[in-house]
Amino acid sequence: MDAALIDLGLRWAHFAAGIVWIGHNYANVAQRPRWQPLARAELVDPTNPSFLARLNREHGLFRWAAVVTWLAGMLMLARRDWLLPALTLQEGLAGNGLGAWIGTAMMLNVWLVLWPHQKKVLGFVPASVEERMRCARVTFLSSRTNTMLSIPLLFLMASSHHGALLTG
Repeated sequence: MDAALIDLGLRWAHFAAGIVWIGHNYANVAQRPRWQPLARAELVDPTNPSFLARLNREHGLFRWAAVVTWLAGMLMLARRDWLLPALTLQEGLAGNGLGAWIGTAMMLNVWLVLWPHQKKVLGFVPASVEERMRCARVTFLSSRTNTMLSIPLLFLMASSHHGALLTG
């Protein structure tokens, strides 16, 4: 397969999966701009409309979009032999590297913080109502953290080799 075609595929996978991943976070902010604690009734009644709405949104697509976004980005850097220089923030690739580190933190946040807590909130993992309410707060904060981290990440994506704002 042609190297240019592989590069194009990776770039579009990175871009499209990133839209799904970050778009999920922005949609959550737009739908719930102010956090309201889950009421006990929402968690004890599996037919509650609010609970069902959360359950229906939890389809896993955004978690896997995080993996595809991260993996495609790392592969793009590796194919150009930029991975180590970028991750060590060497001149000229510092913006790419900083974006890679922020993206890595965001993906780990999804898989190691948000998802384990979300599984309890949704009842996929047994937990008391009090624990589920605590986990709901953690998932909210975890999601908002990724939303805020996406702002500098998107800036770095746009400026690194797409305008050279940071590389001079």
